[in-house]
Amino acid sequence: MSKIISSGKRKRAIAKAVLEEGEGRVWINKQDYKTIHFFDRLKMEEPLRIAENILGKLNFDVSISVKGGGEKGQIEAARVALAKVISQFAKSEELTKAFMDYDRNLLVADVRRKETYKPGDSKARSRRQKSYR
Repeated sequence: MSKIISSGKRKRAIAKAVLEEGEGRVWINKQDYKTIHFFDRLKMEEPLRIAENILGKLNFDVSISVKGGGEKGQIEAARVALAKVISQFAKSEELTKAFMDYDRNLLVADVRRKETYKPGDSKARSRRQKSYR
């Protein structure tokens, strides 16, 4: 079996996932995903648990490298990359449908970005109040 490569994005974070044969281990930036914060770990486990329910035992290892953005954006980007690479590996319509039914953002990246600051102001939307007294 050859390598399967996929990517995911969220805000400024970009993740690249590489899937190879193995025992079902997942690393994020050369660190086991089980060592990250509890809620972030739960987010990463979602695509793994859905895949395990449909495919049975996971017989692959995934190495994810993430750059840019903040901590939560990196987790979201890694999650998208993980779900996409598992979906490509399985080639299962049932798995893809299960991902989409659970959360569309597992396979389709969230395209929202931070709104730019406007000229003459310090924020994107709200303006300073004016007082003529």
